[in-house]
Amino acid sequence: MQALFCMDMSCTFSKEMLGEYCRSFSPGEPMPPFFKHLVNGIIANRNHIDTIIEQHSSNWKMRRMACVDRNILRLAVFELLYCADIPAKVAINEAIDIGKKFGSPESGAFINGILDSIRLAIDQGRLNRQTEPPLEVDATPKVGNGG
Repeated sequence: MQALFCMDMSCTFSKEMLGEYCRSFSPGEPMPPFFKHLVNGIIANRNHIDTIIEQHSSNWKMRRMACVDRNILRLAVFELLYCADIPAKVAINEAIDIGKKFGSPESGAFINGILDSIRLAIDQGRLNRQTEPPLEVDATPKVGNGG
């Protein structure tokens, strides 16, 4: 979530920005595979994810949402759509917990409402989980002066 927040605040969702984030706030060496999968997948599929979030949020445009909430939602929606091994309940509960920790007092309820609507759409077949892996963006941070 913090890497997404950083990219969102800089208005740059790219492998270069992810590399910069990792150089500044290393998630570990080498970059953990699940971290890379999540962030690269969100970067590659952000427009689709954002559209789904807006379709399931009553009168909320992405730009009006708090940056923390917006990126927690992106993370959870990616898990709901592209990570079949993560139960929906787990993805939603983790998102709510992160929202309560890093967001406003209303974040948990706000996030829960949107994610539950998306989960219901998946359960009812109105929204399909993706069977193919998301597009991957190579965001391996470069080391050294040349970047």
